[in-house]
This record gives sequence, structure tokens and C-alpha cells, in this order.
Amino acid sequence: MTTTINEEKQIELSNGAVLVVRPLKLSLLRLFMKKFESLSAVAEDNDKSLDVLLECVKIALKQYNPELVEAKDLEDILDLPTVYKIVEEASGIKLGDTDLINGIA
Repeated sequence: MTTTINEEKQIELSNGAVLVVRPLKLSLLRLFMKKFESLSAVAEDNDKSLDVLLECVKIALKQYNPELVEAKDLEDILDLPTVYKIVEEASGIKLGDTDLINGIA
């Protein structure tokens, strides 16, 4: 009997492309978490925070759709809710979690 722990989910980008997402492989999760940890150092600067989140998404895209990692229009096909969905599905980190926001998590 097989048990599915995490099912694949689909996230649609603004250009109509669909990403099939699931938790990251450990090798990518290590890179993702290292980059994500730097978010706390730039939390007061919105531009720098967005840059860190975009770098996290690029790490996740290495698993989901490697062709998009270097896409020049990547920022044009992402919005903040989509970035949050990708981060949440890739890492299990719930960006809306108040404990995370308050630095307790």
C-alpha cells in the first residue's frame, strides 16, 4: 500500500504557464533555506525583501521549470501572491503565519 505524503499542485503564472509544484528535493531545499534565512536581515527594505523572495523562487524553479530561472520576463509573469504560493509549496513555510512574521517560528 502506497502512501502519498505530498501531492503535486498546480500554480498558474500570469502568462498562462502552469507550474506543477511539490516540496523541493533536499539538495535544493538546502539552497532555498539558506537564501530564505537572509530575508530577516533585509525585512525593512521592500525592494531587498522582494529580491530575496525572487531568488528563492528561482531556486524552486530549478526543480519546477528550469527554463524560467533565467527568463528575462520572470518578474513580469509573477505577482506577490504567486511568489508566496511557490515559496509555501516549495518549502512548507507559510508566509502568512503570524508566528513567522513575529520571528517566533
